[in-house]
Amino acid sequence: MGVVTAMTVDFTTCDVAMLRAARAVAARLAEAGHAVLFAGGCVRDALLGRPFKDIDVATSATPDQVEALFVGHTVAVGKAFGVVLVLRDGFSFDVATFRTDGAYVDGRHPSGVCFATPEGDAARRDFTVNGLFCDPFSGVVRDEVGGVQDLAARVIRAIGDPAARFREDHLRMLRAVRFVSVLDFTLDPATQAAVAAHAAWLARVSAERIASEMTRLLCESPRPSVGLNLLRETGLLREFLPEVQALHGTRQPPRYHPEGDVWTHTCLMLDEVPAPRDPVLAWSLLLHDIGKPVTFCREVDAAGGEPLIRFPCHAPVGAAMAEAILTRLRQPAARVEQVKAVVAGHMQGVEAEKMRPATLRRFIGNPVFPVLLEVMRADIQHSNKLFGPWLFLKAAFEAYRAEPVLPPPLVRGRDLVAWGIAPGPRMGELLRALYDAQLEGRLTTRDQARVFMATLK
Repeated sequence: MGVVTAMTVDFTTCDVAMLRAARAVAARLAEAGHAVLFAGGCVRDALLGRPFKDIDVATSATPDQVEALFVGHTVAVGKAFGVVLVLRDGFSFDVATFRTDGAYVDGRHPSGVCFATPEGDAARRDFTVNGLFCDPFSGVVRDEVGGVQDLAARVIRAIGDPAARFREDHLRMLRAVRFVSVLDFTLDPATQAAVAAHAAWLARVSAERIASEMTRLLCESPRPSVGLNLLRETGLLREFLPEVQALHGTRQPPRYHPEGDVWTHTCLMLDEVPAPRDPVLAWSLLLHDIGKPVTFCREVDAAGGEPLIRFPCHAPVGAAMAEAILTRLRQPAARVEQVKAVVAGHMQGVEAEKMRPATLRRFIGNPVFPVLLEVMRADIQHSNKLFGPWLFLKAAFEAYRAEPVLPPPLVRGRDLVAWGIAPGPRMGELLRALYDAQLEGRLTTRDQARVFMATLK
C-alpha cells in the first residue's frame, strides 16, 4: 500500500505528559540510529479524534538494544516476542521490534518471531485500522495495509486472509465485534463470514480473555446492541453466553412489554444508559432478565382470552444463573455478588410502597441499591413506563442522604449476653426485631431497646 504522507496525526486527544514522555523514548531510539514509529491503536484513535490511554512504540532496535539504551528503566515483559516495557516519567510504553510472527500453535502465541521491517510488522497485525504507524514528531502517517481508507469508511477489516488472522489468535473474532461496537463501525463482509465460519474456535480461548473483551463491549459501546446482535448473528454468542442467546425469541406479554421479546428489551436498556458504563451496571443490565427463558410458561386466561405469558420466580432463578455465568467467566468475586444481588432484587422494588419501614430501609441500604435503581429505571422506561414505584424509591433514597440508611445497631450480641440472653437462634431473632424497631424510629436509645426486648421474650 505504501506510505501515506498527506495525512498527519493530531495528538490533542491524548495526555500531554504521556505524549512528551513517549516522544522522549522515541528520540532516544532515533538518536541511536534506529527507526522508530508510534503504532497501532494510538494512531487509530488519534485519527478518529478519540482519547487514548497508551502509546505503543515500534522500532528497528532489537530488545537487547532497547534494554541497553534504557538501562534500569525496562521490564522484559515480552522479550521473547520482541517487546520490552520502557518506563519514563511515570509512564510505561511497550517498545516492540518490527517483526513477523512464526507459526501459531495454541491459537494465541506465535512459536517465534523474526525481526523485520515496518511493512512486515504491519502485515502481521489483526485489523487494517490497527496496522497504522506515524512519525512520533511530525505525525506523518504510514499506511501499509489500507487502514486509512478503512478508517474513512468506518470498516473493521482483517489484514490479509481473515481466517488466517483468526487461526493465529482466536480472540480476534471477539475483538472484531468489540471494535465494531465500540467505534460504531461496520464489519467487512469477508471478515464477518470468517468469524461465522470459525466461531467454534472461541471455545479454546480462556474465560478471562473473553470476559475482558465482553466487558469492554458492554461498557464502552455507544450502543451495545450493535455488538450483541453481531455476536448473535456470527454464532459467537452461543459459544460463551448461550443463556443470553436464549433471550432472543423469548416472548413477553404485550400488555407489559410492548417493545418485544426479552432480547429487544435488554438491548434497549443497555443502549439507553450512556457510555462509559460501570461494569457492575453493564452486566446487571445484560443479565437482569436472564431467568426468563427458563421460567417461561403460559397460564389459562380466566376471561377466556389467549393464554397468559408468565415468568414465575424469574428474578431468583436469574440471580443464580448470573452467579454461575460470571463465575464461569472468572469474574472478580465482588462483581459476581453485586450483579447477583441486582438481578435478585430488580423486581422487589415494584412492591416498595407496601414495604414496612424497616424492610424499605434494608432494601435501600443495600450497597448495590444505586445500581439496582438505575436498572429498575431502564427496565420501566423500556416496558410499561409505570414509574410510580421507582419515583417512590428514588425519593426515599434521597431522603436518607443526610443520615445513614442503615445506622449502627443500638444493640449487639454482646449486649444481649449481658442482659441474660444465651447465644443461639433466639438471639438472632431478637437482634433483628430490635434493629427493625430502630429503623422504624420506635427505638432511639439503648434503655428503650432493653425495655422493648422484655416484651419480645
